[in-house]
Amino acid sequence: MTTDDILILKSYVEISSYRTNVMKSIGTETKIPSVIANESGIIPNHISNVLKDLKEHGLAVCINENARKGRLYRLTNDGLQVLEVLE
Repeated sequence: MTTDDILILKSYVEISSYRTNVMKSIGTETKIPSVIANESGIIPNHISNVLKDLKEHGLAVCINENARKGRLYRLTNDGLQVLEVLE
């Protein structure tokens, strides 16, 4: 991914405080949505939407997609690069 691509994704994340807070909450760890919601102060319904958006843009991934509860999310390599320039 080029520097320009990273900056474009950074801009996409920054225009939403929800996306920014969720990415910062996940960081380099793997977390379930309820933990992300508690840490970021965002209601769980919004967390689901934000995680879906981040997945669609290749910034986050669910590592146990078939789980009904306790889904685990982490940032992709691209997501980690974007997080670096956010901080």
